[in-house]
Amino acid sequence: MKNVIKVLLVAFLLLVPSGIFAQKALKFGHINSQEVIQAMPDRDSAVIKLQKFNKELSDSYEEQNVELNKKYQKFLEDEKTLNEVVKKTRQEELQQMQQRIQQFQENANQQIQTKKTELMQPILDKLKKAISDVGKEGGFIYVFDIGGNTNVLFFSAESQDITALVKQKLGIKK
Repeated sequence: MKNVIKVLLVAFLLLVPSGIFAQKALKFGHINSQEVIQAMPDRDSAVIKLQKFNKELSDSYEEQNVELNKKYQKFLEDEKTLNEVVKKTRQEELQQMQQRIQQFQENANQQIQTKKTELMQPILDKLKKAISDVGKEGGFIYVFDIGGNTNVLFFSAESQDITALVKQKLGIKK
């Protein structure tokens, strides 16, 4: 009985490693998504639209600042001749105007972020789909992004760079 158990144990120990080696090799890939995004033609038009939007807001901000500065200069010129009630009223107007400009700037920054997201999301979705398609076609179990802000600290030479494959899938020529 002890011999049968020993034989079964030895057989088990010999068969387990062969089962492990018979498994399919795991494929890992990596991509520099920033490089692909920079090469996407859609990105250029999005950047132009965002710049135009940003310029419109910036011009409006600048106009408001010019108006504020003119009123402030006028106030400084007239300050000595104004009675206290008028002086205080103009100071309050200047403060309110300055607050409106600050509020405008905050709203403009939020609108710029929203517009950037709105313009870039379709590009990012297109990239994600291309990466997914290449990953499935290539039999990869993971694809890591090594471009931009990444947490991948190391990847070996066994990890395949699929950047060119994704560019090809997107129709981007070198």
